[in-house]
Amino acid sequence: MADADPTALGTRDMLRLEDLPVFTPEKSAINTHKLVGFDSRDIRARPFNLLRTSLSKKVKESGLRLVGVTSATPAAGKSYLSLNLASSLARVTDQPVFLVDLDIRRASLAEEIGLITEHGIESFLEGEVSDLRRVGYRIEGTELGLFPSVRRKRNTAELLASERFAEMVEIFRSKSEAAIILFDLPPAFANDDAMISLEHLDGYLLVVDSGKTTRKHVQDVLAMLHPTPCIGSILNRYNGGFTDSYGYGYGSAHYGKYYEQVDDASGHSD
Repeated sequence: MADADPTALGTRDMLRLEDLPVFTPEKSAINTHKLVGFDSRDIRARPFNLLRTSLSKKVKESGLRLVGVTSATPAAGKSYLSLNLASSLARVTDQPVFLVDLDIRRASLAEEIGLITEHGIESFLEGEVSDLRRVGYRIEGTELGLFPSVRRKRNTAELLASERFAEMVEIFRSKSEAAIILFDLPPAFANDDAMISLEHLDGYLLVVDSGKTTRKHVQDVLAMLHPTPCIGSILNRYNGGFTDSYGYGYGSAHYGKYYEQVDDASGHSD
């Protein structure tokens, strides 16, 4: 029998922000990826401030804490929105906010913030790391805890359907001091990872890409992810009017390319 990991969370231990190693993002990474949620003086942070107020109210009214962020289509900007929303939330909540990267095939949150790491959430799910404190980071000067992933191309559904995943979710639910835990999920139609993950979460936010996400996309996502409640939707890249035709079909070629491309022209494809 293997010896117990002395750093693993005990039955009475809490997953606390102060126990995570501190990471200081480079200004170049923040500017390159337009991570505006950290700066309340940046006018571009205003939409995220409005989103955080709406989400905070919803969380208090409903008691939801574990919230996924997904989209119907690839390249809708969900990871960019997740990171900016989480950082904006962390500026005003009484307790820390945790952000977890569950888009394991893509694993973009670490890259967005300029973090290089050998282990992430995938290592916990694979059993290589037994303590979540070894894969989380406190963003310096904030109340934000980031739990990144290192990219895995295969068997992600098996990881998310495992007992280790259920154990991880229970730690975040019962042993975490965070007020809100956001989970960046893959697009709903990219694979079944989002659907599997949401079986364990309280609800989800749906990112809608104006001009690309159709009415049928949204309707089918809501049906597919039921009974997990959609607690809100975020219209991204809205320029003052709808130009899409609310057509049908998912364009399979786009989904096939989702995990092949890292960034689109705007730098925020996931």
